[in-house]
Amino acid sequence: MKIHLRQIPADGLHLEGEEECPIPELATDDVRCTGPLRYSLDVGISEGALWASGTLAQPVELRCVRCLESFPFDIEAKAFSLHLDLTGPELIDLTPYLREDILLNLPAHPHCDREGGRKCPAEPRSEPDASPTEDGKRQPDWSALDKLKL
Repeated sequence: MKIHLRQIPADGLHLEGEEECPIPELATDDVRCTGPLRYSLDVGISEGALWASGTLAQPVELRCVRCLESFPFDIEAKAFSLHLDLTGPELIDLTPYLREDILLNLPAHPHCDREGGRKCPAEPRSEPDASPTEDGKRQPDWSALDKLKL
């Protein structure tokens, strides 16, 4: 997303729309863009600097670290913010800054049941013989270690 500084009025500019996925180099089996980047930004110039703030949303397909199944996910940057000193050209490319915020909001260990709308098939199941205590926690089971012969 490129912005020409002379097109920004004194009271700022509101930009809303869609751009091509800014993270195509991540297209692997684990992360894949499934749509364009959606943005809603307010942009302005103040005291020799460009400022921008707003929201970003990038739909992707991630691979669950437990079950290894792909699932849809929206990477959201709800508080995108940028302050950039103006020292050079009149045309500013915001793409690297948008890409950085998208990557920072990418989950490091994605789980398909993270949002609660799905149950992961690889979720650990509780053992039927585990007896919970009064506060709902499971009793530690040391019987396997008692059988250990050193």
